[in-house]
Amino acid sequence: MSIFTGAGVAIITPMYDDGRVNYDKLGEIIEDQIANSTDAIIICGTTGESSTLTHGEHLKAIKYTIDKVAKRIPVIAGTGSNSTETAIMLSQEAESYGADAVLLVTPYYNKATQKGLIAHYTAIANSIKIPVVMYNVPSRTGCNILPETAVYLAKNVENIVAIKEACGNISQIARLAALADGCIDIYSGNDDQVVPILSLGGKGVISVLSNVAPQQTHDMCQKFFDGDVKGSLEIQLKAMDLVDALFCEVNPIPVKAAMNLMGWEVGGLRAPLTVMEEANQQKLAKAMREFGIRLAE
Repeated sequence: MSIFTGAGVAIITPMYDDGRVNYDKLGEIIEDQIANSTDAIIICGTTGESSTLTHGEHLKAIKYTIDKVAKRIPVIAGTGSNSTETAIMLSQEAESYGADAVLLVTPYYNKATQKGLIAHYTAIANSIKIPVVMYNVPSRTGCNILPETAVYLAKNVENIVAIKEACGNISQIARLAALADGCIDIYSGNDDQVVPILSLGGKGVISVLSNVAPQQTHDMCQKFFDGDVKGSLEIQLKAMDLVDALFCEVNPIPVKAAMNLMGWEVGGLRAPLTVMEEANQQKLAKAMREFGIRLAE
């Protein structure tokens, strides 16, 4: 059984002006996401600025989210690291808090061979009992999980059950789907490829777009599952300009700007991320309005 089907939000980490994590605001956002049909919460991923959270903040954000959600929908904890030992520690803690699954990005900077990836993911998965979602985003990590590697892991490690595919190469994802023949759940990691990946048998999306349009992103998936492929495609195509704007600077710079434009007051970003360029912010605001998102006065 899949961890979730539909749209899981790769949720931001709101902060105060002094850079501290704003847990109260995180709670408000979680409640709004659930009220607007989000199918899962993914906490402390790339969009959540996990790379600049301390281990203490990272774990506190995971525990806070699990407690706040209270099993209403699945919570997937981002616990990946370029250190296998660190990823094991974070994953074991997340499991102890009651996480429904963990999301493990490929080792970044030091990277790994395919043999190294197999060893890395096997060691982490064997240290816990909850499901593992591998996260393939070579544009950020410099490390690509080949389809053969993903299938090997899914077939040989019991709790490696899914992959978030953000390689951007639809041909690679199609090959993965063909080789897997259902042995691994595939989630889109790119908001501009949701419907194409659903058409390959994907289970949904782990989405940045869901931060600002949770209902529409859920509906895009649900319509597809319900057989309304045309309706699903209409949402996908209508969202393209907004998705483009949400990625016109490195994630999560634009999505945090978007939420502030909506009046959420989620604060700024941690260095080395910087405030969005004014011209790009205007482009973002225009795309949001055209998609039907109401901006704060």
